[in-house]
Amino acid sequence: MIAASNLAIGYGTTQVAMGIDLAVAPGEILCLLGPNGAGKTTLFKTLLGLIPALQGAVAVNGILVGDMSRAALARAVAYVPQAQVMEFAYTVLDLVLMGRTAHLGPFTSPSAADHDRARSALNELGILDLADREANRISGGQRQLALIARALAQDAPMMVMDEPTASLDLGNRFLVLARVQALRERGFGVVFSTHDPDQARELATRVAVIADGRLAAYGTPDETLTAATLSDVYGVPVALERTDTGRTVIAPAKPVS
Repeated sequence: MIAASNLAIGYGTTQVAMGIDLAVAPGEILCLLGPNGAGKTTLFKTLLGLIPALQGAVAVNGILVGDMSRAALARAVAYVPQAQVMEFAYTVLDLVLMGRTAHLGPFTSPSAADHDRARSALNELGILDLADREANRISGGQRQLALIARALAQDAPMMVMDEPTASLDLGNRFLVLARVQALRERGFGVVFSTHDPDQARELATRVAVIADGRLAAYGTPDETLTAATLSDVYGVPVALERTDTGRTVIAPAKPVS
């Protein structure tokens, strides 16, 4: 479990948000929503111990993140950043093998079993054919899938994903969302951010909305993804509409004539 208590996040003396209380247990998907600049990525970095909390605490399985070694934390929580350009010409397989680092001893090279695990993770996402390609010479969407494969190869029971579908086409977006759902069904805990409230409604067991320097809403999708909350958070009038298939979707509110 990842749990945050009375958390204030930011950089140095600059506070981005405060009063954050949330928890993610095995078999749960927490979706994080909020406007650009609200602090979603800052919250992720704080949960992962990459930057210190300004106030409050973050614990993983009851242990404060600050008291965990980097290797122990990596064995507990995997991180999928937003798609990025690599500084070096790693192959896709080498990139995914980095996920095995937490399981290796000092000065130990990846074993044949580690290579098999990395290839298995690539295969799960349908990109095994990219294994020998340079990670800088594939599309942004393919690179995002490779980063997710790296997290899968890490074999951590919790996964934090920063807008994992942002650069993906429709088919790959569905593939990733199905993979996230499959992880939950296997008992993984997942935290992911998105700009799509409909995506959160379909996938999340719990939703956290950050806006105006605070946790604006926290609860089930039905409790948090209301027209009133979303209109207030994003500053535009929205409405919830029911489709012919029975799904609830979020759309711009029609002006009153």
